[in-house]
Amino acid sequence: MTELPTALPLSGITVVSVEQAVAAPFATRQLADLGARVIKVERPGGGDFARRYDTTVHGESSYFVWLNRSKESVTLDLKTDAGRAILERLLADADVFVQNLAPGAAARMGLGAETLADRFPSLIPCSISGYGSTGPWADRKAYDLLVQCQTGLASLTGNEHGSARVGVSIADIAAGMYAYSGILTALFTRATTGVARAVEVSLLEALAEWMSQPAYYTRYGGTQPPRLGTQHATIAPYGAYTAADGRDVLFSVQNEREWAALCERFLGRPGLVTDPRFATGSARVAHREQLNVIVAKRFGELDSDEVTKLLDAAGIANAGVNEMTDFLAHPVLSGRDRWREVRLPGGAAVSALLPPVGLAGTAPRMDAVPAAGQHTDTILAGLGYSPAEIDGLKAGHVV
Repeated sequence: MTELPTALPLSGITVVSVEQAVAAPFATRQLADLGARVIKVERPGGGDFARRYDTTVHGESSYFVWLNRSKESVTLDLKTDAGRAILERLLADADVFVQNLAPGAAARMGLGAETLADRFPSLIPCSISGYGSTGPWADRKAYDLLVQCQTGLASLTGNEHGSARVGVSIADIAAGMYAYSGILTALFTRATTGVARAVEVSLLEALAEWMSQPAYYTRYGGTQPPRLGTQHATIAPYGAYTAADGRDVLFSVQNEREWAALCERFLGRPGLVTDPRFATGSARVAHREQLNVIVAKRFGELDSDEVTKLLDAAGIANAGVNEMTDFLAHPVLSGRDRWREVRLPGGAAVSALLPPVGLAGTAPRMDAVPAAGQHTDTILAGLGYSPAEIDGLKAGHVV
């Protein structure tokens, strides 16, 4: 068994996860960051298929490296009786069980929440699905981009030329975040009441929550927010404009005080403050095109550094439109010492960001990313299997 830091808040908690892709691994990695022992169950002969999404990080997948540090990997063929028996023995000592198997697969293997509650009353099961365990789409597969489309997110993202995918796996991330917070809530509930409650999250419903503002806007306004690229659909001016040196700078005006400061100290046109076309937030949105002409003209007179200095002096929030190389060199991340080294299966080290939530007096785990099945022998031995039995399981391709 891996030694865990005693100071971390989830030390002593064991999580068993039959997981793949993004949503479930994202949830369990955060539990591992907090000190939980996370045993990742993978398929023999290849493991989590996210291992093969790409090979850009010293031969490893960028997705897998991001999502799976500090975990232990055991390979089990859950289609075999012997594989399921091993899983049962793992669950007997576990606090949390996470799965994002294909629709209906967990129930067919006897791993549904109600069945598990009968056998393991203190176990907290967490199910992550595409469209929920009940309802008309319960048996339907879902992937991140499909859910971006189903929730209408793709119709809001892009510009006048067409819709676009959000550049990260936002539906998976949303579901993983809610699974993580749901598990923490269930652990707290168990600790205070003794009752282990099941957690269920779907990608659709997780992202649907994040779509509530445009949903309200559409239901009660009669039309959905337009696609405007980096412009904000319901606030103006709020977006990116191109300076004389060709670099884009994005800025935001959130209230009338900032609007006055922009007019007086950046645009040099104090008369615009009370111009009926722009005097209120709604008026500025209604006359966005006219306002954009004025702002773009001023940007064209200045290079990006001058734009930034003037906006800063006026108290207007702004930022350069960074590319990934700019992000990697961001002065806030380096200045706040946010980067750490994490080891890969082959021994190479990569830079990884600390978890975004800091807990005073503790440091998160930043342990290695496991190879597929790296901990199988150790875990089986810990369950009481003899070396001969382990060899037999390997010969039968159970592990």
